Amino acid sequence: MAYAVVRIRGSVNVREEIKDTLKMLRLTRANHCVVVPETDSYKGMLQKAKDYITWGEIDEKTMAQLLYLRGRIVGDHPISEAFVRENTDYDSIEELAKAIVSDKISMNKINGLKPVFRLHPPIGGYKTIKRAFSEGGSLGYRGKEINSLLERMMEDRGHEDGEEKE
Repeated sequence: MAYAVVRIRGSVNVREEIKDTLKMLRLTRANHCVVVPETDSYKGMLQKAKDYITWGEIDEKTMAQLLYLRGRIVGDHPISEAFVRENTDYDSIEELAKAIVSDKISMNKINGLKPVFRLHPPIGGYKTIKRAFSEGGSLGYRGKEINSLLERMMEDRGHEDGEEKE
């Protein structure tokens, strides 16, 4: 199983050791997301940074949607089926998403694929960025609920081809 990790809070007044942990996770800005395997070392990093991030188990459908909508390759181009066929052992983005979720392949092992997803703030906003998810806030471990948060962060905001809505 893989975890989707989203940075919620900014970088003002962050202790140096937590800043280093966030940097190692590649979460340098708010609303950035990474997908990491479920290992003891990553779990320790997530616990250390729990007051600045939220995480949970990502499902295959959300992972595929994340790759389609927000996945980028070097040069800031969107990921394509052709890129997946050329650079991995998989034939489609759905197969790649399934492999990432089941920890068969890691995002940073794919040449040319950026491991960070830049997301929008969630539609409807966060509940509060100062309390844990278990206390009615937005921080920390949220299990399968991470999928609904990611979908709210990827939803179309009514813009066409990058143009502003009139």
